[in-house]
Amino acid sequence: MRSRVTWDLCWVWYRALPEVQQTQIARMGFGHILSVRPFHVDVPYLEALRERWEEDCKAFIMPWGHMIPTLEDVAYLTGLLVQGEPVVGLERRDYYDDIVELLGPEFVAGRRRPIRSILLGSLSEAVGLRGRRRGPLESLDEFCTGVRGALDLGDRSEERSIRIFVSYLLGRLLFATQSSQMNCKFVLLLRDLAQAGRYAWGAAMLGHLFSLLPSSSQRSQSTGGFTPFLQIWGYTRFPMGCGTLVEGRQTMVPLMTRWEVAPDPRVTDRRVGDVRVALDHYPYEQVAAGRPLFDRHLLLLCLGTCEVLYLELVVRTLGWHQPAIEVPSLGREGHSRRRFFAEDRNWGADHGNTVAYWSEGGKQVVRVTDLPDSSAYMEDF
Repeated sequence: MRSRVTWDLCWVWYRALPEVQQTQIARMGFGHILSVRPFHVDVPYLEALRERWEEDCKAFIMPWGHMIPTLEDVAYLTGLLVQGEPVVGLERRDYYDDIVELLGPEFVAGRRRPIRSILLGSLSEAVGLRGRRRGPLESLDEFCTGVRGALDLGDRSEERSIRIFVSYLLGRLLFATQSSQMNCKFVLLLRDLAQAGRYAWGAAMLGHLFSLLPSSSQRSQSTGGFTPFLQIWGYTRFPMGCGTLVEGRQTMVPLMTRWEVAPDPRVTDRRVGDVRVALDHYPYEQVAAGRPLFDRHLLLLCLGTCEVLYLELVVRTLGWHQPAIEVPSLGREGHSRRRFFAEDRNWGADHGNTVAYWSEGGKQVVRVTDLPDSSAYMEDF
């Protein structure tokens, strides 16, 4: 198994940008995750973990019960927003004019209409970074120096330069797939850069990861989604991988910065079967407990995909005793809605209320938004 994320290039590209552009990207909600230094992908650990994913209940099935990454895990580990506007794009039959306006005419040159996706390689090529990869013996600092020298923003506007980078960040890191192309709806979300900072990118990232885990569990050779999050989430719950907490790194958010993952030869040579056995015999009393949430279902929206987060199944994740319970039946909500729609979709007609939560002033806050009329209220608990 191999991960599809291109983290090294995203990280150094961001640092090679002018400071004013870095500031704008941070305001869009990506500053925290881009502060995390790229680390080694623990392939055997991820493969053993994803084998335990159960599609019907959207959870990892462990010997001691269900384990589910929550929105709180996303917020604390990555710093991405989990409360905000839903990441749902406008469906068009042709994005030609939008791509020309938002990114530039070079991204549609020589392509036949209609255009519904954008080649991720064309984004890096536009700034002189086509084919840039970190060498096996090249340090991250050396790679960063090379990218700084190669980066060519040309005479394009500041906004276009930011959109090109963020589009690559979304397609190659946060919403990576096994494809070399990205849905153009992501680009439309970047039309207003200030508005882009109000989207719940973290919730969408989790929903996207949920939607890809079933297909990546079928003995495929690669997996999509932001797998570094899944890797560190696993380390925080049952630390048997090659990651270690670094002393002196007391950053509150993102907590991923506290971890250092080096390609230890004693670990990289291990097989997935060894990790599988270790998970089977991991002492459940040592499983790190999460924090109590609330008894609701959450709908995680990412473009045309809707995934359900079953919070009543996370009691073992929270460190509580979990009796045998039946997976709740929500009709078609129990399955991935991995489909794209030819017109705007009114999710309120299908699902009623959607619930988001976040921390505010040291306490949990619930925000229930009624999609049809956009009314909302908040509760503390």
